[in-house]
Amino acid sequence: MAIWEELHFVLVPLVAQGHIIPMVDVARLVAARGPRVTVVTTPVNAARNRATVDGARRAGLPVEFVELPFPCAQLGLPEGVEAIDQMAGLEPPMYLRFFQAIWKIAEPLEEYLRALPRRPVCLVTDACNPWTAPVCQRLGIPRLVMHCPSAYFQLAVHRLLAHGVYDRVGEDVMAPFEVPDFPVRAAGNMATLRGFFQYPGVEKEHREALDAEATADGLLFNTFRGIEGAFVDAYAAALGKRTWAVGPTCASSSMADDADAKAGRGNRADVDAGHIVSWLDARPPASVLYVSFGSISQLTAQQLAGLARGLEASRRAFVWAIKEAKADAAVRALLDEEGFEARVKDRGLLVRGWAPQVTILSHPAVSGFLTHCGWNATLEAVSYGVPTLTWPTIADQFCSEQLLVDVLRVGVRSGVKIPAMYLPKEAEGVQVTSGDVEKAIAELMGGGPEGAARRVRAEEIAAEARAAMEEGGSSHSDLTDMICYVTELSTKRSHGRDASSTAPPSELGEKNEQDAVLPVQMAQVSI
Repeated sequence: MAIWEELHFVLVPLVAQGHIIPMVDVARLVAARGPRVTVVTTPVNAARNRATVDGARRAGLPVEFVELPFPCAQLGLPEGVEAIDQMAGLEPPMYLRFFQAIWKIAEPLEEYLRALPRRPVCLVTDACNPWTAPVCQRLGIPRLVMHCPSAYFQLAVHRLLAHGVYDRVGEDVMAPFEVPDFPVRAAGNMATLRGFFQYPGVEKEHREALDAEATADGLLFNTFRGIEGAFVDAYAAALGKRTWAVGPTCASSSMADDADAKAGRGNRADVDAGHIVSWLDARPPASVLYVSFGSISQLTAQQLAGLARGLEASRRAFVWAIKEAKADAAVRALLDEEGFEARVKDRGLLVRGWAPQVTILSHPAVSGFLTHCGWNATLEAVSYGVPTLTWPTIADQFCSEQLLVDVLRVGVRSGVKIPAMYLPKEAEGVQVTSGDVEKAIAELMGGGPEGAARRVRAEEIAAEARAAMEEGGSSHSDLTDMICYVTELSTKRSHGRDASSTAPPSELGEKNEQDAVLPVQMAQVSI
């Protein structure tokens, strides 16, 4: 629509690759409809994702980065540490400082918004950025909250909070529980199923996140109704919010048809995408296993050694994105001095760092994905019809495993039970043996009725994912509805600002007092 070309959206992702990637995808989708879209982040994160935005601009999409300073020195953080994955190896107290630094982006964000000649029609913020709420409230800008994990996970955490399950469990992180009032049977414990701010020391941030969601003008999920419709609808009903499922963003037609966009999605790859494609081209169809644990999840050197032995024993061709090789001397020794890479060179390709994941998963030679079950990785697997070998490590990933294996029936479990941090010290982070790996790979990649049925389901879900993103599909329609909704809401608020500027001081004072009370009341309802 021509009128949409006059609109301006501002997107504020959390400074983590797993959150920036889908937010930049959403920026591309919105810009493809006409509005100008600005993604606000820090210099390091902008540099990491520059290729995706530059590609969008070359395609004629009005997308841009605005870089705001990250206060490393002010909080005693190493200079240049501006993303959560860069925190690996730092002491635990540094994590709290890191989130304090994130909260301080509020001031330069407000300065940027005030300096614009015209208010944005909407600000889309990550759910982990509740500090955007008071900024939008002061400026009268409609605010949508985007959840980067699955709707399954968000609904499970909400139900556990609402029914007091966490309170009953107390400090026993291993005490088992079932999720009450849930569309499917789901179980877990505090080690495997709790929200991002539900840890000691960040109680204030947890309360602010709940308040910010309760006062938001709507919610976004990077998912589609074909796999999560029941969870999206239940979450929308629980919070009483307009909610849109606009994904899977990785399956948009502009992404699927653009090799450069697929290769440049996220950080710059440490191996040329063309080299990887050529290597895959030389393999038979449906013969290669892809292995990756995302940007944050870390395995110990001992567990990686077991994984390596299992991959070698499987005799399957594989591509392994092994980021730990860049910083861990023990891992480099495993690959080089112990000769693993040399022994598997005829059927194994190692990427020592970031890999072009969508490029790999969309290749016809790939028929299995050993994944940490991050939500982006999960969506990429189902969008390209690749069955999964699940190896969750932290946070929402155990819920993604349940969705893949128990609900969608397109996954095989590796045998991980809990995050490695809860293992006894003598375990050295190992809970999946090389034999477990070999057996699971054989189950995932082998023939037989179960394997065939899993591949058929994966292909059917991939077709649903593509259909959702096409014109007339559920996610395409949800995005249209979202743009229409915030445009109308912004117009109403703009008229309200004009009217309030002429209101008597007493009326303005009463209105501000009411606004101050409203977030607390709504937050209490949301819990």
